[in-house]
Amino acid sequence: MAGCSRGSFPAWMTAAATRVDLSGSGGGGGGAASGTQPSQPGPPPADQELGMFERALSAASAAFISAIIVNPLDVAKTRLQAQAAGVAYYQAPQMAALGPDSILSEFRCSPSCTRGVILGREPICPPDCFQYKGTVDVFLKVVRQEGFGRLWRGTNAGLALAIPTVGIYLPCYDIFRNRIEDFTRSNAPGLTPYAPLVAGSVARSLACIACSPIELARTRMQAYKEFQPGVKPPGMWKTLLGVLSPHASSSQSVQNYRVLWTGVGAQLSRDVPFSAICWSTLEPIRRKLLGLVGEEADAASVLGANFAAGFVAGSLAAGLTCPLDVAKTRRQIEKDAQKAMRMTTRQTLVDIWSSGGPKGLFTGVGPRVARAGPSVGIVISFYEVVKYALHQSQMA
Repeated sequence: MAGCSRGSFPAWMTAAATRVDLSGSGGGGGGAASGTQPSQPGPPPADQELGMFERALSAASAAFISAIIVNPLDVAKTRLQAQAAGVAYYQAPQMAALGPDSILSEFRCSPSCTRGVILGREPICPPDCFQYKGTVDVFLKVVRQEGFGRLWRGTNAGLALAIPTVGIYLPCYDIFRNRIEDFTRSNAPGLTPYAPLVAGSVARSLACIACSPIELARTRMQAYKEFQPGVKPPGMWKTLLGVLSPHASSSQSVQNYRVLWTGVGAQLSRDVPFSAICWSTLEPIRRKLLGLVGEEADAASVLGANFAAGFVAGSLAAGLTCPLDVAKTRRQIEKDAQKAMRMTTRQTLVDIWSSGGPKGLFTGVGPRVARAGPSVGIVISFYEVVKYALHQSQMA
């Protein structure tokens, strides 16, 4: 069988099966995974031996793989949310500037569209043909109008975001959770089950604040369509310079750099609850799944348990926090710098509700959930694999 037996895995690979019992039952899956060990043992020594660098390297490797795989879903989600905020994805042709030999294929929403009107030698589509109607429709129209590669628009910013964000987030979560569990186990055992929730929230807050400018650049890169064929769209650094340019002439240049943190409040409002929901769901599911395989666990079953737990937890958290994601996107795509600085998450949510109701608050929930489930699953399972490999190399 591929992989190795559970006996050759370090204890922390299956520690989730015994570390925290959120149901308060004391036994359950933890007992099955740990044999005669108590239901709430301390953090495994091997987990404690891994330093911050090893944890960060593991997390960054996981984030790299995930960011590349799920980027098209992130583009679809952002486009749907930006469209709901009023971003136009149709540029009307200038009739006077077009001669009879003009090539107007960029004004067709799809080759099979029958609603086009003849202008020059080719038909063009009315503006509503360029409206995105769902996730698959975004994929089809982006490929048709902008090229297949645009589905990975913002991937460089996504990688620049994911690697440091997850490189901060997961290692800090590991360390905070272990220390909180150690403290509560000795001083307040009843609070130990809440360690994942608190650790995840604090770790995510640190990561969000540190990497918010890159998140701002990625959102803008994915939200806006480039209407000039053959012209390379601005990258991450040019996008950030474009955010700063309205403030370049101001004497308060240092203070105006805070515009790079536009929407950080909405991002924290989204990511902290996301993290709390995700870890509070993931840890007990992972523990139960590892408890089911028991002493027969091998590499595939341990990875499967981590992926399945991450998939379920990520999907649930993404769905519940979608309104906050819509608010974050709307704040970050606002091009009026003064208005962007005045916007608040609460007022943005009220405006979205007033204009679109519940449907507006959950714009893009499909691609968001479809992205988050596998993304969390990939990151968590790959993170454990790299930690295992690093631990094995240290033991060699």
